[in-house]
Amino acid sequence: MTALTAAAPDLADPDLGSLLADIAEEAARLILPMWKSGLKVHAKADESPVTEADRRAETLILTRLAHWFPDKTVISEEDASEFGTPDRIGPRFFLVDPLDGTKAFVRGDPNFTVNIALIADGRPVAGAVTAPPSGETWFTGAGGALKRKIGESASHAIRARPWPGAEAVALASHTMKPEAMAALKEELGVGRVMPMDSSIKLCRIAEGAADIYLRHGPTMEWDIAAGHAVLLAAGGRLTAPDGAPFLYGKAATGFRNGPFIARGA
Repeated sequence: MTALTAAAPDLADPDLGSLLADIAEEAARLILPMWKSGLKVHAKADESPVTEADRRAETLILTRLAHWFPDKTVISEEDASEFGTPDRIGPRFFLVDPLDGTKAFVRGDPNFTVNIALIADGRPVAGAVTAPPSGETWFTGAGGALKRKIGESASHAIRARPWPGAEAVALASHTMKPEAMAALKEELGVGRVMPMDSSIKLCRIAEGAADIYLRHGPTMEWDIAAGHAVLLAAGGRLTAPDGAPFLYGKAATGFRNGPFIARGA
C-alpha cells in the first residue's frame, strides 16, 4: 500500500502515523540512491548544508501532505530556510524534516532520517521517522509505538525500557569531543556514551536500545518532533532539563528549541 492509495485518516485518528510512515518511506526511497553519489553540497543562509536530496524529498512530502490535508499548515525545514516561518500558527500543523542529518548524509554516514510529525495544541500527537540506509521506520499507532522495515506491511510494537542503572546508555551528537563525552558519562551516571546523528537517537531510546539523550545545543522543532512523538508512544518522555513540558509551535522564536532531555520508561 502506498501513500496515494491508502485511505486518508482523520487528523484525530490514532493510526495517522501509518500514513505518515508511508509518506516518509516514499521519500526515503527517493533519497537513498542519491546517498554517496557525489551530490553537490550547497550552503544555506545559516551556512548549514543542503543537497538536492533534501529538496526533492521535501517536495514529495509537501505534495503528499497537501493531497491528504490541503487545509493544514506544514512547517518544513528547506521551505522555512528559503521563505521564513509564519508569525503565527494554528493549533494543528505538520512539522517536516525531509533529511535530518544532512551532514551525516554528506559524510557518507548512515545516521540520517526522514521526519514527519503532527502537532496538536503544542504536543506531538503522531509521527513517523524513517532511516533510509537501514530501512527502518518507527511510527505512532493506536496501541503505542511501532517499527517496520521499508516495503513490509507487518510491524511490531516497541517500548522504551526502564532505567538499567550502571548499564544505561546515553546518546550524544557525533561531533561531541571525547572529553565532553567523558564528562557527560559522569554527569548522567551511565555506563556508556554512544555518538549518533539525527532523530535516530530518539528512536533508539523508544525501542529500548538506549536510555537518555541530553541536548544543550540548538535544534529546530522539525528536527525532533517526529522522534518525540514516537518516544511518547513508546512510553518514554522528552522534557526541558528542569522537567517542564516541551512544547511546539514557537513561532515567535522561529520554531527554535531550547535544551531538552529525552529518557526511556
